[in-house]
Amino acid sequence: MKHYLFYVSQLYALAILRPLQEEIRRNGDHVAWFFDSPAAGVDFLREDEILLRTVTEVKNYNPCAVFVPGNVVPDFFPGIKVQVFHGLATDETGKKGHYRIRGFFDLYCTHGPEGTAKFEQLAQQHGYFQVKETGWPKLDPLFHDRLTGNLPFRLIEGRPTVLFGSTFSPTLSAARQLLPTIAELSATGRWHWLVTLHPKMDPETVDAYRALVGPNLDFIDSHHDLTPVLQAADVMLCDTSSIAIEFQMLEKPLVTYRTKVPGPHLIDVVSMVEVESALAHALTRPASLLVETRRFVDRLHPWRDGHSSQRVLEAVDHFDGDARGLKQKPLNLLRKFKLRRRLGYYRR
Repeated sequence: MKHYLFYVSQLYALAILRPLQEEIRRNGDHVAWFFDSPAAGVDFLREDEILLRTVTEVKNYNPCAVFVPGNVVPDFFPGIKVQVFHGLATDETGKKGHYRIRGFFDLYCTHGPEGTAKFEQLAQQHGYFQVKETGWPKLDPLFHDRLTGNLPFRLIEGRPTVLFGSTFSPTLSAARQLLPTIAELSATGRWHWLVTLHPKMDPETVDAYRALVGPNLDFIDSHHDLTPVLQAADVMLCDTSSIAIEFQMLEKPLVTYRTKVPGPHLIDVVSMVEVESALAHALTRPASLLVETRRFVDRLHPWRDGHSSQRVLEAVDHFDGDARGLKQKPLNLLRKFKLRRRLGYYRR
């Protein structure tokens, strides 16, 4: 029986890692969670999920692999260090940090041809990690689950559903600019609005959107599984957030406001007065737009079979750093010290 560990720094990791947890359990193996701070989401674990609270507990648990959606992981944890990423963003989608190599990981599980090619180049350059294209575990439920159960929003028949999502970065977010427009459009009752914001969004903006909740608008907290939200929406309004790419995996139309990465796979507007007409046009599901959407997601994440978690575990099973002649990872002393200080652990 194998032991695996999830290392969590942000709340968004829950939705990324839970499909992987299901696959691990389906195989008859065990998995535990470790949060690098209580604020990372300890309170949101389910009753049947195992929590390890100390480094000593992790060492005793002795995982064969540690899965990480974030950018760093303690080098003193046992097991292969596996990067599964916290979003689908790449250089082409406006998030350049996606390719930053920090010297912590043994294996990068990439999502599609665009990302894989770049990481394979980096693997040859650095020489101390492997790359395997697996798809993203977070998306597995998107292609399996259906809209059932206790949903964190209302399903309203007879009206199109518009989803608004936004990133938190001040240089990329349009949440503040679009607030008056969304307030005005939701008041008309023409469409049913679903709103969700990045977990790092400033509280003032979050509160402003919560204040819009009413007969025509539901606000969904970021700690919820957003899979049903993506499935329920007919069209999405967004800025330069990776959640827009997740939505497009369902081959649905996307409208963006001043996105940093425009293209034929979306409808981008540059003024707020254009938002309503752009959404109305998108709801007609223009054939040319959907063709370009399909081409875009095929390059980024062609694995739409719901089995990415299975491929990630297979990649770990086939990992053998010694056999492939991998180099030693860099000393990385400053980053390693910061992690030890954060976790209060200074032993070997």
